[in-house]
Amino acid sequence: MKSEKGFTLIEMLVVLLIITILIFVAIPNITKHSKNINNKGCEAFVNMVQGQVEAYEMEFNKYPTDVSELIKEKYLKEDRKTCPNGNSVRIDSDGKVTESKGSNS
Repeated sequence: MKSEKGFTLIEMLVVLLIITILIFVAIPNITKHSKNINNKGCEAFVNMVQGQVEAYEMEFNKYPTDVSELIKEKYLKEDRKTCPNGNSVRIDSDGKVTESKGSNS
């Protein structure tokens, strides 16, 4: 029976231990990068809405009061007022688009 080839239980446990350690190292890095991606997505969304605010102002000679007005006038296709990270987007009286941190409305 000594000529049979295969893995022993100890070898299998060592491989499982190494895989487990790699997973524990990788998961925190993945979640950190996910948060970073959502923040970059929010920056892009704010810039896109800012462009639409400028187009709206050129057509109507006034700034929209909020994102709903842009959606109503078909400047934004999506009925979406929030960034990928969950923060809302608001438009001030000067037409400046900003991210409202901590507000999910």
